[in-house]
Amino acid sequence: MTAKSDTPAVKALLFDIFGTVVDWRGSLIADLTQWSVQRGVSGDWTALVDAWRQAYPPSMNEVRTNPERGFIILDTLHRQSLERLVAEFGIQGLSDDDLHYMTMGWRRLKPWPDVVAGLTRLKRDYILSPLSNGNVALLTNLAKSAGLPFDLIIGGDISGHYKPDPETYLGAAKLLCLRPDEVMLVAAHNNDLAAAQALGLKTGFVPRVTEYGPLQVRDFEPDRAWDIVARDFGDLAARLGC
Repeated sequence: MTAKSDTPAVKALLFDIFGTVVDWRGSLIADLTQWSVQRGVSGDWTALVDAWRQAYPPSMNEVRTNPERGFIILDTLHRQSLERLVAEFGIQGLSDDDLHYMTMGWRRLKPWPDVVAGLTRLKRDYILSPLSNGNVALLTNLAKSAGLPFDLIIGGDISGHYKPDPETYLGAAKLLCLRPDEVMLVAAHNNDLAAAQALGLKTGFVPRVTEYGPLQVRDFEPDRAWDIVARDFGDLAARLGC
């Protein structure tokens, strides 16, 4: 699939956020490093950020496997994981305000360099929204901070589920009053795209080969024939005829 004429049904583009749209790792390391100097707190912020991200899937799975406890938003899961990690890393002297500032770092993440211009081009012809595990408040503040020109915000708390639960993908299409094949998920993660494809959504792969820094072990390239494979968001816009 190389041009808009090849995808007449697609009306909305939904974007994975953490890793695909924003550089969570580089942003958090830089943010916490600068803040810690000003605050006079010391810590291995690179190791902490990597461990924080590694805590992300298990925390969501805990919500998924215990539905009787109710849905817990990602802001809260991030805070819970952080409280455990600062203790494990022996980072001392942090106040509640400090922990709040650190948690809100996920709302201050920076986009990859190609993102804003690419989204601006795509917005001319498509409905744009996140399809993220982040909650609406997190994603709204992130979009505002990063200048992301979305038309609406679809977070995990809309469906009350986390990806790859089917309710996330199908719920987004239903919210937009579109068929699944009228929606394309754009992501840097093959597993996310596989879940969407299995439910009838179109798929666009944009690799982010430095997302995990030296810890990156996957998603360097597509692992199957996605509808579109693009170098970056500018290339994605070109392939979609924008």
